[in-house]
Amino acid sequence: MTTLTFQWMRLRTLRPGYLVERNFFVHRRAWLLMLTGLLEPLFYLLGLGVGVGALIGEITVGDRSFPYATYVAPAVFASAAMTAAISETTFNVFGKLKFAKIYDGITATPMRPMDIALGEGLWALIRGVIYLIAFVAVMALLGMVDSAWALLAIPAGILLGAAFVGIGLTLSTFFKSWTDFDWVMALVFVMFFFSGTFAPIDNYPVVLQWVVYLSPLYHGIELTRGVMLAMPSWTMLINVAYLALVCVIGLAIASKRMARLLYK
Repeated sequence: MTTLTFQWMRLRTLRPGYLVERNFFVHRRAWLLMLTGLLEPLFYLLGLGVGVGALIGEITVGDRSFPYATYVAPAVFASAAMTAAISETTFNVFGKLKFAKIYDGITATPMRPMDIALGEGLWALIRGVIYLIAFVAVMALLGMVDSAWALLAIPAGILLGAAFVGIGLTLSTFFKSWTDFDWVMALVFVMFFFSGTFAPIDNYPVVLQWVVYLSPLYHGIELTRGVMLAMPSWTMLINVAYLALVCVIGLAIASKRMARLLYK
């Protein structure tokens, strides 16, 4: 019985890996195209962080002051994690689910909708980790990293990406056409500019601050900013718990929605 249980758990663990392997072989000749996803956050960092930062000077957080580019860089880093996860789990998953019908063939194997959700999520996180490592390297070259705490930003970015994997997969199962993606881009755009990316939210109206607290990107920015600026706080535990909760709920809903669509 124990051996059978172990074999069952091993197969369940490996199944999402088969989908990751499939995606790897599909994209193995398109790595250069995938790396272009790193350019957008770098342009924001150089344009708004370094460029506008030269006009602003320093910004005070708590009892410490930082160059504006150093303050903005962790938030752009978190935004890169969000964008990588959303792009991979919305556009690509929707195309496979709605038009290419790839998952219909996959469910003819022992793989189940939860395996598909986990496999696509793992692939999105692998793609995101490449961006995050490259982004930290660029920050180090620009002199924006002065503490080993910055390395913790990578697992923080992975957690943030996992939260948006759950959101992206769930949205993909509700969309009916490509025009629905305009809502995704609008949501990403609003979160990017109003989740404390470029300025503390303390100056927002109280009601708006509570709306921002619901944004997973806000919690990701607080987390990455806390470790990159070497300003740990107990509130970071709340950020971690919130992102983990969003990830679990998102994957559970996405799995159920996929099962309903694939087994109808």
